Amino acid sequence: MDPFLLLFIGMVVVIGGIVWLKVHAFVALLAAGLTVAVLTPPAHIERMALAGGATPAAATARANEPIGVKVANLFGKSCTQLGLLIAMASIVGVSLLASGGAERIVRAALSLFGESRAPLVFGICGFILGIPIFFDTVFLLLIPLARAMAARTGRNYLRYVLCIAAGTTMTHSLVPPTPGPLFVANALNVDIGLMMVGGLVLGLITTSSGLAYAWWVNRRWPIPVRAVDGGENAPTPLRPTGELPPLVLALLPIAIPIVLIGGLTVTQMLAPGTSMARLMGQIGQPNIALAAAAAVALGTLLWTLRGDRKSAKAQVQTALADAGTIILVTAAGGIFGGILQETGVGVRIQEMAEVYRIGVLPLAFFVTALVRVAQGSATVAMVTSVGILGGVASSTSLGFHPLYIALAIGCGSKLVPWMNDSGFWVVGRMSGFTETETLRGFSAMLALMGIVGFLATLLGAWFFPLI
Repeated sequence: MDPFLLLFIGMVVVIGGIVWLKVHAFVALLAAGLTVAVLTPPAHIERMALAGGATPAAATARANEPIGVKVANLFGKSCTQLGLLIAMASIVGVSLLASGGAERIVRAALSLFGESRAPLVFGICGFILGIPIFFDTVFLLLIPLARAMAARTGRNYLRYVLCIAAGTTMTHSLVPPTPGPLFVANALNVDIGLMMVGGLVLGLITTSSGLAYAWWVNRRWPIPVRAVDGGENAPTPLRPTGELPPLVLALLPIAIPIVLIGGLTVTQMLAPGTSMARLMGQIGQPNIALAAAAAVALGTLLWTLRGDRKSAKAQVQTALADAGTIILVTAAGGIFGGILQETGVGVRIQEMAEVYRIGVLPLAFFVTALVRVAQGSATVAMVTSVGILGGVASSTSLGFHPLYIALAIGCGSKLVPWMNDSGFWVVGRMSGFTETETLRGFSAMLALMGIVGFLATLLGAWFFPLI
């Protein structure tokens, strides 16, 4: 069976399961992996194994491996590589929220820069907090501040809302340890530290374009502050300043993994083999760096709770429950991606790109955008896309570092949030926007940022290939 037909069947199962059958992303991805595994001829698997350097005996054994064993091995591989990182990152995010550390960061920034620069502050704070905390949660944290400021000044409400979304959404798709970019970096064998640095640089570029669009659309179609319904996803209420932790403690859980993981990457590049490189090889290892960040975040939470261990335990349980869901989705994506690569679809895509002169980066961007528009989730779009393109990224004929494919996938996941995206409804409902206003503001801004990021990625791969 042709690899493209296998890919098409897998995509139908994923998108059909999520969009039409309304099943969980884990179930849809797992079903797609099993379906493609059943339909893939053993000859395809054997040929891909031989191309990857396996011996004839090993290639034959892989082709004849039971599907259940294959699925379990791929599931275990993804959990081994990502499980602890996602769990620790979730603890950091929940602890920052529960302790008031995230709110302290925002208030400190507003105090430092002043209310006149509030749009910039909201963008920066969203950018920082979006690294360890999910998009929806950061938005719900910051929207009360935006509403309060707009009600007091009587202007710029749309700009405040969009600036919050601009910063948060880009780190959500570009900077580990957020699950999407973490999974993509791992699948493409991109060093996590390098992915963090590249994601931060590109995120600053794309966020700047988002802030500019927020300024323009706010002048053209201003929106007043309106009453919104509360309910299950009500915005986080503001706390008295005295209940918030010190700024240093609030920033440490975010700074520790960036400094340690980034430091490991830098020392390996500039001073390999030195004592510093060996030290960073231990403390800069992502699992250790995230565990250290989680420990500091938990310590801060206990401090603000005045040692109430029962409440702290409840927060950790919430964090791990959230992490468990994400781990299952990413592991199922690992199954689907691993099985797709055995079909030989990556080789076929590379051949098609050469024949029709389609670049790998445009392919990565548009495939991710297509999946995002079809089913709504940026993370699922990234997980699915990298499964399709993983074989291409391992090719030595790219001419640039696979980091740029990871960044192109992240940018593609920004196009285009609409009514099938949970983030679309969180922004619209909690801001009091109509569907048209949300599309014109939030959706258009994210599409613009994705396109700007993709163009910047193309330029980066051209002028700084990193090989």
